[in-house]
Amino acid sequence: MAYTAMSGSGTNAGDDPLQTAVWRLRSRACWDDAAALLQPRTADAALQRASLLVERCLYTEQGWAAAEDALRTAEAVAQSDEERGAAACERGQLAYAATLLGVRDRADEARAALGRAAALIAPGAPGRALLDFRRGLLAENLAQSPQSARAAYRRAHAGAVAQGDPLLLSFTWRHLAGLALRDGEVAEARHGFGESLRIREELGYLVGTAPALASLADAEAEPEASRLRAEAGRLFRLLGGVPTWLARQLTPPAATA
Repeated sequence: MAYTAMSGSGTNAGDDPLQTAVWRLRSRACWDDAAALLQPRTADAALQRASLLVERCLYTEQGWAAAEDALRTAEAVAQSDEERGAAACERGQLAYAATLLGVRDRADEARAALGRAAALIAPGAPGRALLDFRRGLLAENLAQSPQSARAAYRRAHAGAVAQGDPLLLSFTWRHLAGLALRDGEVAEARHGFGESLRIREELGYLVGTAPALASLADAEAEPEASRLRAEAGRLFRLLGGVPTWLARQLTPPAATA
């Protein structure tokens, strides 16, 4: 099976020691160190290394060239449709991140890569849930189509449940909750954000805990909202200001005269 950085491999006591070490570094925002443990001699290792470096770009807005190099290696060593589809899924994510963060408009590349991945990864295959989630991200944030995003997130959510992928489930909970909050469904949003935070805390996914806290704060009333944002800010500073885009969410609105 092709690994992806989203899978959360290494979170269980019985996992391979290498995967456990990779997970611990990754969860503490040490993507370069985690990637350095992986020798891209096989398709699985090359893909996992690439996905770690792609995630680093999304969280730090840095390391684009290294991620591109790792992706080219993963694409070169891929043999099966599943491996080629997983590599295309990572390329789509990198292009999405570059577009979302304003580095360069690569929206067409992101759509094409995820479309290629959809043609290669069969429905029900292990990588399909992650692909559905990423197609939801494109629909929500680039196409401005919340209805399409919700449908994609729900497919990803069901796939994550079926595959027992708690890390991906934490992402689907959070993004479905975000759409619910946009629609004014505060109780539903609070539940989804709370589930996302619970899973991330249980997994020890430290780099994803601050965003989960900040999102839950958006659905809470005071004084709980301020407490959650303060905790998010503490973790954000602990990790050296990662993820970079969280700074805008943690900055209080400017006082009005």
